Amino acid sequence: MSENPVFDRIRREVNENDVVVFMKGTPVFPQCGFSNAVVQVLTYLNVPFKGVNVLEDEEIRQGIKEFSDWPTIPQLYVKGEFVGGCDIVREMFEQGELRDYLTEKGIAAEAAAE
Repeated sequence: MSENPVFDRIRREVNENDVVVFMKGTPVFPQCGFSNAVVQVLTYLNVPFKGVNVLEDEEIRQGIKEFSDWPTIPQLYVKGEFVGGCDIVREMFEQGELRDYLTEKGIAAEAAAE
């Protein structure tokens, strides 16, 4: 028996999806600007990802903060590894580090043709 069933649910999402964003809202309808920014970056890079709407489940909303020891949402996970929140994702993207990181993890990341 697990000591924390919420952590088990989070761990399952993180392990079963190559790229997952715990966010407010959905990828189609983000409900905060920070979640929207992460969605826009991943969409721009053509990275398929799963969005987990923390607004639908208070246990997940609080649990993800404890799971990652990170106080804010959204949170990006790649191949089971916590990457960071909006500011980190945005900074990595602007410096070209996010595409390299995703590629190293085996995730195709190419900017959409303009």
